[in-house]
Amino acid sequence: MSDKNISSPTRGNTSCHAADRHRSHWVERFLDGWSVYRKNTIGRIGLTLLGLFALMALVSFIPQWVSPIYHPMTGVDPLISHSTGPSMRHWLGTDYIGRDIFSQLLAGARIAFMVGISSALISILFGTSIGMVAGYAGRRTDLVLMRLADMIMVMPTLLVVLILSALFGQLNIWVIVLVIALFRWPGVARVIRSQTLSLRHRPFIEAARVSGASHLRIIFRHILPNVMPLALLYMTFRVTSAIIIEAALAFLGFGDPGTVSWGMMLQWVWKTGHMFQAPYWLLPPGICISLITMAFYMTGRAMDDVLDPRLRKEETQA
Repeated sequence: MSDKNISSPTRGNTSCHAADRHRSHWVERFLDGWSVYRKNTIGRIGLTLLGLFALMALVSFIPQWVSPIYHPMTGVDPLISHSTGPSMRHWLGTDYIGRDIFSQLLAGARIAFMVGISSALISILFGTSIGMVAGYAGRRTDLVLMRLADMIMVMPTLLVVLILSALFGQLNIWVIVLVIALFRWPGVARVIRSQTLSLRHRPFIEAARVSGASHLRIIFRHILPNVMPLALLYMTFRVTSAIIIEAALAFLGFGDPGTVSWGMMLQWVWKTGHMFQAPYWLLPPGICISLITMAFYMTGRAMDDVLDPRLRKEETQA
């Protein structure tokens, strides 16, 4: 009885120390990566742009609290019945029925982040899980999963969503997010699979297998932490493609009619014949789409430098 009382605290202290070491290891890796990232000029610019767009998304609820006329969808200035240029009352002007363009631009930032990050996160979860299972299991499982990935990869995402919209009408924004995610995971899965194949025969994986660890524990405890940085890198590029696909759908008239996105703003400009008459209405959403996609791309490029030391050596030698 006394031996159990003595040994239990010892095991508890050992597990606590192991958890503390594990946390400190991740903190050190993050700090080391951040020290490399902040030296990258492209990464700093991308992060600054993302910070500005995130601020726009956060303050997008404020204008409609100030006055109902600034609601991006239903707010209409009673004194205006047509598109007008910038003024003190409407900083970027109004659209064809008197809605505030600046409020719509702020709401578009919120939709862009929601669509981009949500669809990218879902596709990364699918791709990472399937890639790890395929690379670790091998043989028939690998063959079936990779052939499935190949079939989905060759399907053009935008065309598939257009067909679904034509069949079922205009899709809800969350349906669009899910469809984009389901067609964007194969590329991630193939990359994660190749990384898992290289990790599968490493000594620490063999040691875990010999010690009696289950397959799920090996995949999620030992392989996942090593492929997660690569998955996060590809997530930044998936955000970019998701934002562009949603903007294209909205511009073509297949977006969610209940939301105000930058693509929807461009569709309204084109549909009402203001493409060349109202640059104050046309340029802001187009510039925002270009800048936010560029910001995510620049962030991804900087993260690539953090994850691949060879790129840093090449830049130093150059």
